[in-house]
Amino acid sequence: MGTESGVTNQNIVHLVVGKVFPNVGRISAGPYIGNGDVLLSSDGEKENKGFEIAFDRGFMPVKDSAGNEFNRLVFAGDYASGNNAFGGGGFGLYVFFTRDISLLTGPVWFNDEGVNGKWKWTLQLDINLPRIGE
Repeated sequence: MGTESGVTNQNIVHLVVGKVFPNVGRISAGPYIGNGDVLLSSDGEKENKGFEIAFDRGFMPVKDSAGNEFNRLVFAGDYASGNNAFGGGGFGLYVFFTRDISLLTGPVWFNDEGVNGKWKWTLQLDINLPRIGE
């Protein structure tokens, strides 16, 4: 969701199809399309279509106080094609403190350094909130 028209309103729509392979992990892939006025290469060329692919695998299963099992660690990686602000990849390790709170860290890189710069290191805190009415 963009907050500034013509700058951050990428309006990306994507289709994801995935499959879990026991003892291997989950693989997912699919195409995307977005706002051609915003998803541009550093040369100003329209780059608003592409594909995504991702993999993740959990390790160290634990149980919370309610007896629900979850993985304490999850390795994840993804890649999006396109020489635009969305295109690039990364991988990292999630550390789950609870089923709903995790911290992800790892390197990310970009297909067009003229748009996003050189690779970076990410640190991402995820907090899942309960649905209304639960």
